Amino acid sequence: MSTLSTHVLDTAHGCPAAGVALTLSTMSGTVLFEGETDSDGRCPGIPEIPTGCYRLTFAVAVYFRGRGVKLPEPPFLDRVSIDFGIADPDGHYHVPLLASPFGYSTYRGS
Repeated sequence: MSTLSTHVLDTAHGCPAAGVALTLSTMSGTVLFEGETDSDGRCPGIPEIPTGCYRLTFAVAVYFRGRGVKLPEPPFLDRVSIDFGIADPDGHYHVPLLASPFGYSTYRGS
């Protein structure tokens, strides 16, 4: 089973994004984990997962509104979903999200 971690950074404010709700699910929609980022923008408690394809979904509009950012309705980015694959059954996969109200990026971290 592979380990998975994530880290959300608020690039608009230059800080970790605390309190971002996230969901880990299979590509068929089965929810495996729901959580929220801590004060460092990380989410503890994500379970180990087997090889396969997955989706991490982050509620970024709720987060930015909570920070006092005025967003249009509907927001440009409401939720950010990252589809990714786990190929190494014993590997560690780190999926960071760098987000602002109008853009985001991700990569496979270490």
